[in-house]
Amino acid sequence: MTDSRTLWTLLKSMVRIRLVEEVLAKMYPTGRIRTPMHLCVGQEAVPAAVSSLLLPGGGGFSSHRSHGHYLAKGGNLTALFAELFGYAHGCSLGLGGSQHLCDPMAGFIASAPILAGTVPVAVGYSWKQKLDGNNYISVAYIGDAVIEEGIFHESVSFAALHNLPILFVCENNLYSVHAHIGVRQPPRSIASLVAAHGLSSEFVDGYDIDTVYDTVAGAISEIRSGKGPYFIEATTYRMLEHVGPSADWHLGYRSENEGAEWSARDPITKLQARLVSPDSSHSRNLWEALLAEVREEIENSVRAAETAHVLSIEDAMNLVYPRTS
Repeated sequence: MTDSRTLWTLLKSMVRIRLVEEVLAKMYPTGRIRTPMHLCVGQEAVPAAVSSLLLPGGGGFSSHRSHGHYLAKGGNLTALFAELFGYAHGCSLGLGGSQHLCDPMAGFIASAPILAGTVPVAVGYSWKQKLDGNNYISVAYIGDAVIEEGIFHESVSFAALHNLPILFVCENNLYSVHAHIGVRQPPRSIASLVAAHGLSSEFVDGYDIDTVYDTVAGAISEIRSGKGPYFIEATTYRMLEHVGPSADWHLGYRSENEGAEWSARDPITKLQARLVSPDSSHSRNLWEALLAEVREEIENSVRAAETAHVLSIEDAMNLVYPRTS
Protein backbone atom coordinates (compact mmCIF):
# COMPACT_ATOMS: atom_id res chain seq x y z
CA MET A 1 0.00 0.00 0.00
CA THR A 2 1.43 3.37 -1.03
CA ASP A 3 1.93 5.79 1.87
CA SER A 4 -0.22 8.89 2.29
CA ARG A 5 2.47 11.43 1.40
CA THR A 6 3.23 9.64 -1.86
CA LEU A 7 -0.47 9.41 -2.69
CA TRP A 8 -0.88 13.18 -2.23
CA THR A 9 2.10 13.71 -4.54
CA LEU A 10 0.53 11.43 -7.14
CA LEU A 11 -2.83 13.16 -6.79
CA LYS A 12 -1.26 16.58 -7.35
CA SER A 13 0.58 15.36 -10.45
CA MET A 14 -2.59 13.86 -11.92
CA VAL A 15 -4.69 16.93 -11.09
CA ARG A 16 -2.05 19.21 -12.61
CA ILE A 17 -2.13 17.28 -15.89
CA ARG A 18 -5.94 17.17 -15.93
CA LEU A 19 -6.40 20.88 -15.24
CA VAL A 20 -3.80 21.87 -17.85
CA GLU A 21 -5.57 19.71 -20.43
CA GLU A 22 -8.95 21.20 -19.53
CA VAL A 23 -7.58 24.73 -19.92
CA LEU A 24 -6.12 23.80 -23.31
CA ALA A 25 -9.45 22.31 -24.38
CA LYS A 26 -11.20 25.58 -23.55
CA MET A 27 -8.54 27.65 -25.31
CA TYR A 28 -8.47 25.64 -28.52
CA PRO A 29 -11.67 27.00 -30.14
CA THR A 30 -10.47 30.59 -29.60
CA GLY A 31 -7.63 30.26 -32.10
CA ARG A 32 -4.90 31.07 -29.58
CA ILE A 33 -3.39 27.61 -29.99
CA ARG A 34 -1.65 27.21 -33.35
CA THR A 35 -1.20 23.45 -33.40
CA PRO A 36 -3.30 20.25 -33.37
CA MET A 37 -3.49 18.67 -29.92
CA HIS A 38 -3.85 15.09 -28.72
CA LEU A 39 -5.12 15.43 -25.16
CA CYS A 40 -4.70 12.78 -22.46
CA VAL A 41 -7.73 13.40 -20.23
CA GLY A 42 -8.32 10.06 -18.46
CA GLN A 43 -4.74 8.83 -18.88
CA GLU A 44 -3.02 10.77 -16.08
CA ALA A 45 -2.32 7.98 -13.59
CA VAL A 46 0.41 6.16 -15.53
CA PRO A 47 2.80 9.10 -16.16
CA ALA A 48 2.23 10.42 -12.64
CA ALA A 49 3.30 7.09 -11.14
CA VAL A 50 6.21 6.53 -13.52
CA SER A 51 7.79 9.97 -13.17
CA SER A 52 7.43 10.00 -9.38
CA LEU A 53 9.90 7.10 -9.28
CA LEU A 54 12.52 8.42 -11.71
CA LEU A 55 15.76 10.16 -10.88
CA PRO A 56 16.11 13.75 -12.15
CA GLY A 57 18.41 12.49 -14.89
CA GLY A 58 17.65 9.84 -17.46
CA GLY A 59 15.41 10.40 -20.43
CA GLY A 60 11.70 10.38 -21.20
CA PHE A 61 10.44 9.76 -24.74
CA SER A 62 6.90 9.93 -26.02
CA SER A 63 4.66 10.16 -29.06
CA HIS A 64 1.82 12.44 -30.20
CA ARG A 65 -0.15 12.26 -26.90
CA SER A 66 2.68 13.56 -24.76
CA HIS A 67 1.43 16.45 -22.58
CA GLY A 68 1.00 14.25 -19.52
CA HIS A 69 4.42 12.63 -19.91
CA TYR A 70 6.09 16.03 -20.34
CA LEU A 71 4.35 17.57 -17.32
CA ALA A 72 4.80 14.58 -15.00
CA LYS A 73 8.54 14.52 -15.76
CA GLY A 74 8.82 18.18 -14.76
CA GLY A 75 8.62 19.86 -18.15
CA ASN A 76 8.33 23.64 -17.94
CA LEU A 77 4.64 24.62 -18.03
CA THR A 78 5.19 28.14 -19.38
CA ALA A 79 7.31 26.65 -22.17
CA LEU A 80 4.50 24.20 -22.96
CA PHE A 81 1.90 26.95 -23.35
CA ALA A 82 4.34 29.10 -25.35
CA GLU A 83 5.02 26.15 -27.66
CA LEU A 84 1.32 25.66 -28.32
CA PHE A 85 0.94 29.41 -28.96
CA GLY A 86 3.80 29.20 -31.49
CA TYR A 87 6.06 31.54 -29.54
CA ALA A 88 9.85 31.63 -29.44
CA HIS A 89 10.30 30.70 -25.78
CA GLY A 90 8.30 27.53 -26.25
CA CYS A 91 10.09 24.32 -25.38
CA SER A 92 10.78 23.78 -29.11
CA LEU A 93 11.06 27.48 -29.96
CA GLY A 94 7.46 27.51 -31.13
CA LEU A 95 8.39 25.41 -34.16
CA GLY A 96 7.32 21.95 -33.00
CA GLY A 97 3.88 22.33 -31.50
CA SER A 98 2.02 19.85 -29.34
CA GLN A 99 3.58 16.75 -30.87
CA HIS A 100 7.23 17.83 -30.57
CA LEU A 101 7.83 18.62 -26.91
CA CYS A 102 11.23 18.54 -25.26
CA ASP A 103 12.78 19.72 -22.02
CA PRO A 104 16.23 18.13 -21.58
CA MET A 105 16.75 20.00 -18.29
CA ALA A 106 13.80 18.05 -16.87
CA GLY A 107 14.91 14.81 -18.49
CA PHE A 108 12.16 14.82 -21.10
CA ILE A 109 14.12 14.34 -24.30
CA ALA A 110 11.64 14.16 -27.14
CA SER A 111 8.18 13.40 -28.43
CA ALA A 112 7.24 12.85 -32.05
CA PRO A 113 4.08 11.91 -33.96
CA ILE A 114 5.61 9.20 -36.17
CA LEU A 115 4.25 5.93 -34.80
CA ALA A 116 7.08 4.23 -32.85
CA GLY A 117 9.44 6.99 -34.04
CA THR A 118 10.99 7.71 -30.65
CA VAL A 119 11.27 4.06 -29.56
CA PRO A 120 14.66 3.33 -31.20
CA VAL A 121 15.91 6.74 -30.05
CA ALA A 122 14.97 5.86 -26.46
CA VAL A 123 16.81 2.56 -26.82
CA GLY A 124 19.88 4.37 -28.15
CA TYR A 125 19.71 6.80 -25.25
CA SER A 126 19.56 3.91 -22.78
CA TRP A 127 22.61 2.36 -24.45
CA LYS A 128 24.48 5.61 -23.80
CA GLN A 129 23.45 5.46 -20.13
CA LYS A 130 24.85 1.96 -19.88
CA LEU A 131 28.10 2.92 -21.60
CA ASP A 132 28.47 5.93 -19.31
CA GLY A 133 28.00 3.67 -16.29
CA ASN A 134 25.45 5.87 -14.53
CA ASN A 135 22.22 4.87 -12.78
CA TYR A 136 19.83 6.56 -15.21
CA ILE A 137 17.23 4.79 -17.30
CA SER A 138 15.21 5.66 -20.36
CA VAL A 139 11.43 5.55 -20.42
CA ALA A 140 9.67 5.00 -23.73
CA TYR A 141 5.95 5.76 -23.60
CA ILE A 142 4.00 4.09 -26.37
CA GLY A 143 0.40 3.38 -27.31
CA ASP A 144 -1.11 0.02 -28.20
CA ALA A 145 -0.77 0.66 -31.95
CA VAL A 146 3.01 0.95 -31.67
CA ILE A 147 3.12 -2.83 -31.18
CA GLU A 148 2.02 -3.12 -34.81
CA GLU A 149 5.23 -1.47 -36.05
CA GLY A 150 8.27 -3.53 -36.95
CA ILE A 151 10.74 -1.03 -35.49
CA PHE A 152 9.21 -1.59 -32.05
CA HIS A 153 10.05 -5.30 -32.11
CA GLU A 154 13.54 -4.63 -33.44
CA SER A 155 14.11 -2.08 -30.68
CA VAL A 156 12.81 -4.28 -27.86
CA SER A 157 14.84 -7.23 -29.09
CA PHE A 158 17.98 -5.06 -29.25
CA ALA A 159 17.35 -3.74 -25.72
CA ALA A 160 16.94 -7.29 -24.38
CA LEU A 161 20.01 -8.56 -26.23
CA HIS A 162 22.22 -5.84 -24.77
CA ASN A 163 20.56 -5.77 -21.33
CA LEU A 164 19.81 -2.05 -21.59
CA PRO A 165 18.39 0.14 -18.80
CA ILE A 166 15.05 1.05 -20.37
CA LEU A 167 11.42 0.89 -19.27
CA PHE A 168 8.82 0.53 -22.01
CA VAL A 169 5.42 1.80 -20.87
CA CYS A 170 2.47 0.92 -23.09
CA GLU A 171 -0.65 2.97 -22.36
CA ASN A 172 -3.27 0.72 -23.92
CA ASN A 173 -6.30 2.97 -24.37
CA LEU A 174 -7.93 0.44 -26.72
CA TYR A 175 -8.02 2.69 -29.79
CA SER A 176 -5.74 3.74 -32.62
CA VAL A 177 -7.48 6.83 -33.98
CA HIS A 178 -10.98 5.29 -34.46
CA ALA A 179 -10.04 1.60 -34.70
CA HIS A 180 -10.55 -0.65 -31.67
CA ILE A 181 -7.70 -2.95 -30.76
CA GLY A 182 -9.96 -5.93 -31.45
CA VAL A 183 -9.98 -5.20 -35.19
CA ARG A 184 -6.22 -4.57 -35.31
CA GLN A 185 -4.67 -7.27 -33.13
CA PRO A 186 -5.45 -10.90 -32.25
CA PRO A 187 -6.94 -11.71 -28.82
CA ARG A 188 -3.83 -11.86 -26.65
CA SER A 189 -2.26 -9.44 -24.21
CA ILE A 190 0.41 -7.12 -25.50
CA ALA A 191 2.51 -7.90 -22.43
CA SER A 192 2.59 -11.62 -23.27
CA LEU A 193 3.65 -10.87 -26.84
CA VAL A 194 6.52 -8.62 -25.77
CA ALA A 195 7.73 -11.16 -23.20
CA ALA A 196 8.66 -13.40 -26.12
CA HIS A 197 11.50 -11.00 -26.89
CA GLY A 198 13.22 -12.08 -23.67
CA LEU A 199 12.51 -9.28 -21.23
CA SER A 200 10.37 -8.98 -18.13
CA SER A 201 6.85 -7.97 -19.07
CA GLU A 202 3.81 -7.22 -16.95
CA PHE A 203 0.14 -6.24 -17.36
CA VAL A 204 -1.50 -3.78 -14.93
CA ASP A 205 -4.75 -1.89 -14.50
CA GLY A 206 -3.68 1.65 -15.37
CA TYR A 207 -6.53 3.10 -13.31
CA ASP A 208 -5.34 1.43 -10.09
CA ILE A 209 -2.75 3.96 -8.90
CA ASP A 210 -1.34 1.71 -6.15
CA THR A 211 -0.80 -1.19 -8.52
CA VAL A 212 0.76 1.02 -11.17
CA TYR A 213 3.09 2.63 -8.62
CA ASP A 214 4.17 -0.68 -7.08
CA THR A 215 4.67 -2.33 -10.49
CA VAL A 216 6.74 0.57 -11.81
CA ALA A 217 8.79 0.66 -8.59
CA GLY A 218 9.56 -3.03 -8.96
CA ALA A 219 10.42 -2.64 -12.64
CA ILE A 220 12.78 0.28 -12.03
CA SER A 221 14.46 -1.62 -9.19
CA GLU A 222 15.11 -4.57 -11.51
CA ILE A 223 16.42 -2.33 -14.29
CA ARG A 224 18.80 -0.51 -11.93
CA SER A 225 20.06 -3.80 -10.51
CA GLY A 226 21.25 -4.74 -14.00
CA LYS A 227 18.49 -7.18 -14.94
CA GLY A 228 17.82 -5.44 -18.23
CA PRO A 229 14.80 -3.82 -19.84
CA TYR A 230 11.23 -4.07 -18.58
CA PHE A 231 7.87 -3.73 -20.32
CA ILE A 232 4.61 -2.66 -18.66
CA GLU A 233 1.24 -2.70 -20.39
CA ALA A 234 -1.22 -0.47 -18.55
CA THR A 235 -4.88 -0.32 -19.52
CA THR A 236 -6.25 3.20 -19.68
CA TYR A 237 -8.78 5.27 -21.63
CA ARG A 238 -8.89 8.64 -23.36
CA MET A 239 -12.10 10.55 -22.68
CA LEU A 240 -11.80 13.04 -25.54
CA GLU A 241 -11.49 12.66 -29.30
CA HIS A 242 -8.33 11.32 -30.93
CA VAL A 243 -7.14 14.80 -31.86
CA GLY A 244 -8.85 17.91 -30.56
CA PRO A 245 -10.62 19.19 -27.45
CA SER A 246 -14.10 17.70 -27.82
CA ALA A 247 -16.01 14.52 -27.12
CA ASP A 248 -16.60 12.31 -30.15
CA TRP A 249 -19.23 9.78 -29.11
CA HIS A 250 -21.36 10.81 -32.10
CA LEU A 251 -18.85 9.25 -34.51
CA GLY A 252 -20.04 5.79 -33.51
CA TYR A 253 -16.71 3.99 -33.24
CA ARG A 254 -17.13 3.72 -29.45
CA SER A 255 -20.14 4.06 -27.20
CA GLU A 256 -20.92 6.70 -24.62
CA ASN A 257 -21.75 3.87 -22.21
CA GLU A 258 -18.20 2.59 -22.58
CA GLY A 259 -16.87 6.05 -21.75
CA ALA A 260 -19.19 6.30 -18.74
CA GLU A 261 -17.88 2.97 -17.39
CA TRP A 262 -14.30 4.20 -17.58
CA SER A 263 -15.21 7.62 -16.19
CA ALA A 264 -16.77 5.96 -13.15
CA ARG A 265 -13.33 4.49 -12.41
CA ASP A 266 -11.50 7.82 -12.85
CA PRO A 267 -8.28 7.48 -10.78
CA ILE A 268 -8.31 11.16 -9.80
CA THR A 269 -11.84 11.03 -8.40
CA LYS A 270 -11.12 7.73 -6.63
CA LEU A 271 -7.89 8.95 -5.05
CA GLN A 272 -9.46 12.26 -4.01
CA ALA A 273 -12.29 10.41 -2.29
CA ARG A 274 -9.75 8.19 -0.57
CA LEU A 275 -7.61 11.04 0.75
CA VAL A 276 -10.17 13.76 1.39
CA SER A 277 -12.62 12.89 4.15
CA PRO A 278 -15.81 14.96 4.63
CA ASP A 279 -15.17 14.66 8.36
CA SER A 280 -11.59 15.93 8.19
CA SER A 281 -11.04 19.68 7.86
CA HIS A 282 -7.31 18.99 7.52
CA SER A 283 -7.70 16.81 4.43
CA ARG A 284 -10.25 19.21 2.90
CA ASN A 285 -7.83 22.10 3.44
CA LEU A 286 -5.03 20.12 1.81
CA TRP A 287 -7.25 19.44 -1.19
CA GLU A 288 -8.30 23.07 -1.57
CA ALA A 289 -4.69 24.21 -1.23
CA LEU A 290 -3.63 21.71 -3.89
CA LEU A 291 -6.25 22.97 -6.32
CA ALA A 292 -5.42 26.61 -5.62
CA GLU A 293 -1.69 26.03 -6.13
CA VAL A 294 -2.16 24.23 -9.45
CA ARG A 295 -4.66 26.77 -10.77
CA GLU A 296 -2.37 29.66 -9.83
CA GLU A 297 0.57 27.98 -11.57
CA ILE A 298 -1.50 27.52 -14.73
CA GLU A 299 -2.74 31.12 -14.72
CA ASN A 300 0.78 32.46 -14.20
CA SER A 301 2.18 30.21 -16.91
CA VAL A 302 -0.43 31.26 -19.46
CA ARG A 303 0.19 34.92 -18.64
CA ALA A 304 3.96 34.49 -18.98
CA ALA A 305 3.63 32.57 -22.23
CA GLU A 306 1.46 35.25 -23.80
CA THR A 307 4.14 37.92 -23.36
CA ALA A 308 6.38 36.24 -25.93
CA HIS A 309 6.75 36.62 -29.68
CA VAL A 310 7.21 34.35 -32.65
CA LEU A 311 10.70 33.39 -33.74
CA SER A 312 12.15 35.85 -36.23
CA ILE A 313 12.67 34.74 -39.82
CA GLU A 314 16.41 35.24 -39.41
CA ASP A 315 16.59 33.07 -36.30
CA ALA A 316 14.42 30.41 -37.90
CA MET A 317 16.63 30.37 -41.01
CA ASN A 318 19.75 30.04 -38.85
CA LEU A 319 18.32 26.82 -37.44
CA VAL A 320 18.22 25.42 -40.98
CA TYR A 321 21.30 27.12 -42.42
CA PRO A 322 23.75 27.93 -39.58
CA ARG A 323 25.86 31.03 -39.96
CA THR A 324 29.35 30.32 -41.22
CA SER A 325 30.96 33.60 -40.23
